[in-house]
Amino acid sequence: MSTSDAAQTGAASITPHKGKLGIMIPGMGAVATTLIAGVEAVRRGFAKPFGSMSQMGTIRLGKRTDDRSPLIKDFVPLAPLEDIVFTGWDIFGGNLYDAAKTAGVLDRDQLDSMKDFLSSIEPMPAAFDQRWVKRLDPKFQKVGKNKCDLANQIRNDIAEFRAKSGTDRQVMIWCGSTEIYIEQSEVHQTLEAFEKGLVEDHPDISPSMLYAWAALKEGIPFANGAPNLTVDIPALQELSKKMGAPIAGKDFKTGQTFIKTVLAPGFKVRQLGVSGWYSTNILGNRDGEVLDDPDNFKTKEVSKLGVLEHIFEPEKNPDLYGDMYHKVRINYYPPRGDNKEGWDNIDIFGWLGYPMQIKVDFLCRDSILAAPLALDLCLYLDLAQRSPALKHLGIQEWLSFYFKDPDSAPGVYPEHDLFIQNMKLKNTLRHVMGEDLITHLGLDYYGND
Repeated sequence: MSTSDAAQTGAASITPHKGKLGIMIPGMGAVATTLIAGVEAVRRGFAKPFGSMSQMGTIRLGKRTDDRSPLIKDFVPLAPLEDIVFTGWDIFGGNLYDAAKTAGVLDRDQLDSMKDFLSSIEPMPAAFDQRWVKRLDPKFQKVGKNKCDLANQIRNDIAEFRAKSGTDRQVMIWCGSTEIYIEQSEVHQTLEAFEKGLVEDHPDISPSMLYAWAALKEGIPFANGAPNLTVDIPALQELSKKMGAPIAGKDFKTGQTFIKTVLAPGFKVRQLGVSGWYSTNILGNRDGEVLDDPDNFKTKEVSKLGVLEHIFEPEKNPDLYGDMYHKVRINYYPPRGDNKEGWDNIDIFGWLGYPMQIKVDFLCRDSILAAPLALDLCLYLDLAQRSPALKHLGIQEWLSFYFKDPDSAPGVYPEHDLFIQNMKLKNTLRHVMGEDLITHLGLDYYGND
């Protein structure tokens, strides 16, 4: 079979993106409103989708000499932005125009230019339990006799949205707050135990798990943008495979951790040692307020700390990283709002052990960085569900590029190196489209004819 025939076969196996795609978002705060307003701004021609690989990225096909590098959105059958319809849940109520004003991410003039659209979207009442997010006081939440009742109310919301919106497919992405840290327990081990736990109101089933279960039961892909346990449990991974509803997570890789996954691979390939890496953050948005609680910060800390350990592999490189001290701090500082500052002090050493230092001060906009990641994840998960090669895999490890603490199969360590993640993602797209994978070996350019 020729390369062109293989490509046609791969593309033909993917179900076309007919009709509308519904994006359903638990937690319609800063990230969600920035995502939704941004998509509408692009649709109206007010802006370009900067930061979105799916919209602006290219992908090389074949040899470098072939000069085939189409836009990803022109290569794979992604749902176009014009076909997206949004809905979601929130504990504060009100329409998205008011929510976006409260979040304070986007300029008022920009919001006013889309006031009609944003005002037309009103979140549904959320399933919420203050035990999991202590610093927030809900004003708009569901009431149910147990967690099974609440989860089924979410399923009813999904059914109602399908009927009213006329969407043919849906994707759910968690943009809610970071929940308190927990580890897996017996209720998480099998789908049977989990569903029994829903009925029995088991304390180890979090609100985010209710949304994930509801989505997966409806055959809807689910992405986890927070560091919560959520779909990192055998029960929901089992349900994902059974229903052919892909899952991905966890914790959007936005500011400081994004920089770490750029710098750390560079130190490693140059065999430069690291004796210490101190990271601190100040932010003033709702995320910062939630993370001001130690139990919620623990969840984020575990997510952020694992990055360097997996990249550096100190057990394999003891002389370089065996004694590295890694500290992460997050400080709630209301005046900063959504404009987070991530500061890193990195103590490295080189030839003969001589020390050097690197200082990084990233004054970033948290939701501006997160919104395009959320868009890409929704579009790629929809593609995965329409692709026979991906649909029943459960965890979509090829989407690790987007996460601080990527999910991976049991017994398989997650890949954190941003550049390997990028190669994995693009090779997966080539694979499902029937194109040759690219290894970058390149010897065929220099061989004999």
